[in-house]
Amino acid sequence: MKVLIVNTAERKGGAAIAANRLMKALCRNGVEAKMLVRDRATDDERVVALPADMKRKWHFLEERLRIWTANGFNRGNLFSVDIASSGTDITKLQVFKEADVIHLHWVNQGMLSLEGLRAIFASGKPVVWTMHDMWPFTGICHYSDGCDRYMAQCGECPLLSHPGEYDLSRKTFDRKMSIYAGANIAFVACSRWLAQLAEDARLTYRHHVTDIPNAIDTELFSLHDKAEARLRLNLPADRQLLLFGSMKTTDKRKGIDYLIGACRLLADKHPALLDRLGVVVLGAASAEYTESFPFPIYCLDYVSDERELVDIYNAADLYVTPSLQDNLPNTIVEAMSCGTPCVGFDTGGIPQMIAHRVNGYVARYKSAEDLAEGIYTTLYESDYDELCRNARSEAVAQYSEPVAAARYIRVYESLIGRC
Repeated sequence: MKVLIVNTAERKGGAAIAANRLMKALCRNGVEAKMLVRDRATDDERVVALPADMKRKWHFLEERLRIWTANGFNRGNLFSVDIASSGTDITKLQVFKEADVIHLHWVNQGMLSLEGLRAIFASGKPVVWTMHDMWPFTGICHYSDGCDRYMAQCGECPLLSHPGEYDLSRKTFDRKMSIYAGANIAFVACSRWLAQLAEDARLTYRHHVTDIPNAIDTELFSLHDKAEARLRLNLPADRQLLLFGSMKTTDKRKGIDYLIGACRLLADKHPALLDRLGVVVLGAASAEYTESFPFPIYCLDYVSDERELVDIYNAADLYVTPSLQDNLPNTIVEAMSCGTPCVGFDTGGIPQMIAHRVNGYVARYKSAEDLAEGIYTTLYESDYDELCRNARSEAVAQYSEPVAAARYIRVYESLIGRC
């Protein structure tokens, strides 16, 4: 079986990492998998970059210009939405023609246009689409932030400066409706939360929807000596370390402000922690928060090297993910596979991953107080070693490569059988 995985980037961003890991997992489990990307980052021969004449920057720029114009020349939410007005037709490529299954992942920002999607669906090849956010079943947004208009038909979009019944979200929604009609697509969500939303959404409810968690190499992401990991990263050996990570730390959806609030509450309630705790902030612009925490902060730039990530997770005592809306974060899987307990809010796919007081703590949504309680309880009032063991066991049982690969292979075979 030949599977072509399609994603905008090879390594940058959570979807790219998940797609790349799945390609490797499939190859290790008897599938001939390749990855087609616009932005190639390695020399892996299984990763195919778009031909130079197809990687046109104006695809991305043209789309942003349309959004900016439709939004009354307001830059607000310019990068929170996608309309897929420009992109590449990949159906003429040899790697597409050779594939038995086309497996889409995150294909925005000029990779595929809606017309490019139409051409893929019209090719007759079975298509699997792994949804890393809500965009496949909304008009233009990646996360709806509580808006449920996509359940019927978009319009009056709160992300646009001048919303209306037939605004950009409605027009894009209607085009998607036309393109999806009659297509042989199996939609896969990374979490049960996202799968349930897709099952109820108008664009996808007539299609097959299932959920398969992202795969991870649990042999690579495993337990290592904490002291040695800290020494390599130049982190202190005499403090317990909280870890927060995001590709862009200033992204408000990632919730760092709630972590800051929780840390201030901890410092006020437990002053002794001022000499015991530290915070590692991983991601772009991490240095902007140097003065925000009551505890010492250790800033690390965005890391793409997985072996360095393994050190970072092993160096931490607790991974804190105060995301306000998220699917199935790779970071939680990575931390758990390294035996690091996690604390996060009760939202999205997070409570599917963190078993409350079993391998971490699920805090009340948007409650800095409960987030602080979760941090303190996990570190000081629980059987910490048991939490670490449980985190590792859950990662191996639910997210290891053979488990994810087997589930995807069943989806592929089912689609091929229908064709």
